[in-house]
Amino acid sequence: MQASIESTGNLERRLTFSLPEERLQSHIDGRLGEIARTVRIKGFRPGKVPAKVVEQRFGPQVRAEAMDGLLRETFDAALREHELRIAGNPRIEKAGEGEFDFVANIELVPDFGDVDVTKLTVVRHTAEVTDADIDQMIENLRQQRRSWKAVERAAREGDLVALETWSQAGDERLPAEGAEKGTVIVGQGMMFEQIEKGLVGLAKGEEKTLDVEFPADWRVPALAGKQVKVAVKATEVSEPVVPDVDAAFIKSFGVKNGGLEQFRADIRSNLERELKGALMNRLRREVGEQLIAAYAHVELPPRLVENEARAMLAQQVDAIRRQGGNPGNVPADAHEGFKDAASKRVLVGLLVGEVARRNELRLDPKRLNETMRLIASTYEEPEQVIEMYRNDPQLMGGLQNRVMEEQVIDWIAERAQHTAQSLSFQDAIRP
Repeated sequence: MQASIESTGNLERRLTFSLPEERLQSHIDGRLGEIARTVRIKGFRPGKVPAKVVEQRFGPQVRAEAMDGLLRETFDAALREHELRIAGNPRIEKAGEGEFDFVANIELVPDFGDVDVTKLTVVRHTAEVTDADIDQMIENLRQQRRSWKAVERAAREGDLVALETWSQAGDERLPAEGAEKGTVIVGQGMMFEQIEKGLVGLAKGEEKTLDVEFPADWRVPALAGKQVKVAVKATEVSEPVVPDVDAAFIKSFGVKNGGLEQFRADIRSNLERELKGALMNRLRREVGEQLIAAYAHVELPPRLVENEARAMLAQQVDAIRRQGGNPGNVPADAHEGFKDAASKRVLVGLLVGEVARRNELRLDPKRLNETMRLIASTYEEPEQVIEMYRNDPQLMGGLQNRVMEEQVIDWIAERAQHTAQSLSFQDAIRP
């Protein structure tokens, strides 16, 4: 195999290599021969399809697949020959006019030196699900299923108030005509606090004018930093009607027998699953912060960091759109604002991979299956979800990476100097 390497930076290399043409043709001939023995084409008996017909029908596809496979194989062999460990995905392109000549621009995993995890200090949080947590979850579910009943009394905290509002800021009226209509549950911070508190005591049809001082950074520029008169009128007041925890209520959550004991058991399982994920996220942050502090001096592959920053920007833009917002025109250099966070994420990812390599850690199939079944258990048809993972290489690959990362994080935490800190369930699941 012909392969040469050129340094283009501290961690950047240009690898030039050629594919062995004779092996490519041999692979193509062999694959076409396999197809000829099994393919069924109208007008020909099985196994008697002429080679020319097979080549015309399947040749381009077989050649493309063979090129792709041989390209990966040759590239990997070149990396082994030059003892290169790459970070991220390489950019492989044709080199010049030759069909079999390629060039790969790659970045290398930096030299971390001695990676001694026993020098790290990690706080390992613990928590458990109590009966009180289950009671609180049941109360949350009751509140989610509440309905509203119109009342004639004055509004109080917890009531749903339909209202009309308009504001006078100096000479400017908002809106210019009429009033804005909406609904608010008093006490839940759905409006500016001073206005929301002003709704208490208003009955249907009653109105009042409030003197409100808006902060300088208020989201409505016309009101920001001003003393404003806000008129509010209650058009309807409704009180919550919370369902009882009876058989019908319990069955609505998929507990077929409507039994309270099974309902509580299901809730406990769900909360324990949530808690397990929350504790792992905390441990991941703890270990990550320690790794960042210990190896912040290590130079990182620049293109890998830039790609991560661009991915983080894309995630934020996508999140804004999913929430109904408009991110507007994103500047070409907007990803620069994510460079610091991207560098930390890349550093931790590379170190986790390095720890796994040096200590020959391998993916635990049992843990992978447990995680997959845990994910599937949150769906109505768990077996279908498991089958989907097993049939989708990309989905399964993502799960394998996640489980492997958790294995390494656990491995590091077990060997680091660590202290245990007990948390309540609510504190543990808080981001």
